[in-house]
Amino acid sequence: MAPSVDRQGYWGRPTSTLDWCEENYVVSFYIAEFWNTVSNLIMILPPLCGAIQTFRDGLEFRYICSFLGLAAVGIGSWCFHMTLLYEMQLLDELPMIYSTCVFVYCLKHNIPHVYLQWKEPVFHQVMYGALVGCLVMRSIFIVTWVYPWLRALCYTSLGIFMLGFLLWNIDNIFCDSLRASRQTLPPAVGVLTQFHAWWHIFTGLGSYLHILLSLQIRSTYLKYRPKVKFLCGVWPTLHIEPQKTS
Repeated sequence: MAPSVDRQGYWGRPTSTLDWCEENYVVSFYIAEFWNTVSNLIMILPPLCGAIQTFRDGLEFRYICSFLGLAAVGIGSWCFHMTLLYEMQLLDELPMIYSTCVFVYCLKHNIPHVYLQWKEPVFHQVMYGALVGCLVMRSIFIVTWVYPWLRALCYTSLGIFMLGFLLWNIDNIFCDSLRASRQTLPPAVGVLTQFHAWWHIFTGLGSYLHILLSLQIRSTYLKYRPKVKFLCGVWPTLHIEPQKTS
């Protein structure tokens, strides 16, 4: 992670245990990491719409919690990157653990307290990675042996998420080179090198698609007729058609 050597802004000196590669308070005096902040919109607005649609379809409450959990991650991440305060870092990282637990529960019917005492980012990353690993293995098992026609959605979700994870690592490992390149590139091009922001976008989309996959698995098991439709021909949503009467 890059040390906080950037200009000061509205929220003062960062107190978080992490300070990402984006230069602080460059775009706005009120937002520490502008692009890392606004990129969280993909984890806030679509999941809220998904929660509303799931409620209207009368599906189980746990899937509403899945969408709301993803939205909570986006809101927490927004607050964290906007302020770089430790309290907001917890608001970002703890919902990641909680929401992933909900995802795991949806596929198969004390960690955060340790992290509050042991302020080590690697602990959070390992625990989150372990939960995601369980989620991936369970999803692959289901689409391999139970509902193979859902493989495309499963692997698309996984592939998009892994692309975000790759960019997250590039942002961490090559931060100095990325910061140097932004000094020479036009601003409109330099913003494309904000790979942590891309991590938000791709993992937000990948997580959203995973919730759609989980909903399809459950509604198919319940003998509904789930169907993926595209809002404005672009954004995927799940619509549950009523059962056919005999």
